Amino acid sequence: MSRRPFTLPSALSIILTVMSVIGATPLARAPELALSKPLALRWHYDSDKTSNFTPATDGDTIYVPLSDGTLIALSEADGQLRWKAEAGGDFSAAPAVDDHTVYLATQYPTNDKTTTRGTLRALSKDTGITLWMRTLQSPLRGSLAAGPGAIFAGAVNGDVYAFDKRSGLTTWINHYADEFDAQPILQGDRLYIGSVGGWLRALNQTNGDTIWRVRTRGAIRSPVAVADGAVLFGSDDAYVYALRERDGKQIWKRRTGAAVQAVAVVDDGVLASSLDNFAYMLSLKHGSVRWRQLLPGRVPARPVTSTEGALFTPLSTDIAIVLNLKDGKPLNQLQIGEENSSSAAPIATDTIVLITTPHKLMAFGESR
Repeated sequence: MSRRPFTLPSALSIILTVMSVIGATPLARAPELALSKPLALRWHYDSDKTSNFTPATDGDTIYVPLSDGTLIALSEADGQLRWKAEAGGDFSAAPAVDDHTVYLATQYPTNDKTTTRGTLRALSKDTGITLWMRTLQSPLRGSLAAGPGAIFAGAVNGDVYAFDKRSGLTTWINHYADEFDAQPILQGDRLYIGSVGGWLRALNQTNGDTIWRVRTRGAIRSPVAVADGAVLFGSDDAYVYALRERDGKQIWKRRTGAAVQAVAVVDDGVLASSLDNFAYMLSLKHGSVRWRQLLPGRVPARPVTSTEGALFTPLSTDIAIVLNLKDGKPLNQLQIGEENSSSAAPIATDTIVLITTPHKLMAFGESR
């Protein structure tokens, strides 16, 4: 690994160091929404340009990346369009949002069509007006992660970046002989990011220093989960891994039937979905299988979870399905009206679950 350092004023460095410790692992949870109860379609936004990138939400507005390079902002309450903005190219990663800003990653070909470049853009989340933009040697992939003072992302060419959120200037950059197409996760002062080459790296958010790294035998594209001193993730080598948070030492690993697409921590268990069409509930402490349940199609993304259930959006079927976390049995189904081919993950606010389909964004809530 080679590093290209960037120097910040000492006062700003101190501020970023202090602020970065409050980062937390984002979970696709619906804290007030009971997934086991009947859910009704609250609203839908029709478009034949939905993409495979997961929308972002701040709980009040849904920010949806479309396949034509347009970002639309929809009201969480009724799905009405608040604004739309051209991103300046095709989206290359899922967006991120914080208290004031939406962050977008795009890609565009050079004039001679031989190279693809990337951009990172910050928009006002209230108006969609561009606040700043950075051009990059290579597109960012997977998704963006917004920390207290920086935006983090990995690129196709093996670069991992930290960008200052106020200006877009690069805080630090690490280069690896690898490729990135994953969702970075922030926990405490650490950045966790998986690579196509099979490495999971734990980096210091402030300076990019490597805390530890572990290699698997398959690509790591899904986000990690952190709980009870363990880092949990899946790999294309068909294993779910639990590593010790402080030093990366393996606690356990459990084989599934195919590449693992997502993991989520629920109570004292680990919920994993695999391309063998099964969902698995594993013991958080030992990795033993508590149950597994066959789903009607492959699940390409992390589910939404609540205290009693987990909502999956399988491919090649016209339903989303909720499984009971205790025994894996189906609790609920949502009709989405068409065969699903979108790999965008479902997301949740306190009152609705949002599902991306090939021709619409659908919002489901408890029946009134």
